[in-house]
Amino acid sequence: MLQEYKYFAFISYSSHDTEWGKKLQKKLEGYRMSSTLRKEYKCKRRPINPVFFAPSDIQPGGLTTELQARLRSSRNLIVICSPHSANSEWVGREIAFFHSLGRSENIYFFIIDGIPHSGNLKTECFHPVIHELGLPEILGANINEKIYRWSWLNKERAYVQLITKLLGIEFDTLWKRHRRLLYQKIMACGVGTIAFLSALLLTWGLNQPVNVNLSLHEKGAINNVLPPLKDAFVVMEVGREVKKDTIRDITDKAMFLHIPHKYLNKNVRVKITCKDYIDVDTTMLLSKSLSINMNRKTSIYGNVHFRLWNVDKEHTVPNCIVYIDGNEVISDNYGKVSVIIPISSQKTQYKIESSQIHLLDSIIYMPCGADDVICLTDKKQ
Repeated sequence: MLQEYKYFAFISYSSHDTEWGKKLQKKLEGYRMSSTLRKEYKCKRRPINPVFFAPSDIQPGGLTTELQARLRSSRNLIVICSPHSANSEWVGREIAFFHSLGRSENIYFFIIDGIPHSGNLKTECFHPVIHELGLPEILGANINEKIYRWSWLNKERAYVQLITKLLGIEFDTLWKRHRRLLYQKIMACGVGTIAFLSALLLTWGLNQPVNVNLSLHEKGAINNVLPPLKDAFVVMEVGREVKKDTIRDITDKAMFLHIPHKYLNKNVRVKITCKDYIDVDTTMLLSKSLSINMNRKTSIYGNVHFRLWNVDKEHTVPNCIVYIDGNEVISDNYGKVSVIIPISSQKTQYKIESSQIHLLDSIIYMPCGADDVICLTDKKQ
């Protein structure tokens, strides 16, 4: 007995390719089979339905139980291929998990950008996990394949190519009919349609939803020794709607899709949390491209503090001179040593030296804790 699946297909994609993912989902679910082919192949009117498309605000971490369940419930896996998806950790995990289900022959590829098998990280569109898993030679439906003079027709051909692979139907059979219908629709668009669209153009422009991207910049002195900005969680409150995204690194951007046009140039609230950086909670005018400066927490790697501890006498050592990366510091009456390092000179660890005492420890690792000590001994080494 054949297994029943809740979804005909699961679309795997990078957040940079969200628009393509939504477009592909709509194309596949909306595809209608002719009555002749329905009888021949015993298909439904809309045979590719439903198609699961995951939301773009998934939090960082492992592949969730929910996504695993969605993948198990999907007959096919469609991977939107581009240089972005080839470098996406999520796409790799979804391919590997679907492969582990024993349905590798049901993995299909839809190429929207990049060069297949280029071997160049900037242009390669296939995820490296495909090679690691030993999947068979793949071609994929490519929207940039130059078969016809018009790019839109090449895109339609790629859609049909993917559909025929999913349904196991001969390509020429479906493509001839699809192309004929396309030409009929074009011919049906006359002067009246053009005039009608012209009248609507202004209204459309004023009401079209907009996509907003948000980038982060590090403010002040940049220290390349410290860990770079990573996994900044961004929340944007637009009207009553809350949108979320994660910025993986300083070169990445948060993407907020389909924001009503009426909110442009209106105040929105933006909140950002990121490890090692000061939280942001601000109000700003909404535009299609936003930029926010991030400030490091100077205390994390710059507040060096510890106690000097004599292991022979088992007590702290007051009024002792030590050098922290060349900075001379004297311990107080309680043996506490403390110094603030400027952001440009901060490190993840500091070397401790002294000419007065014999140190057993020579490195203090950041960030310091309340109980950090540097041990010394009266015995000569």
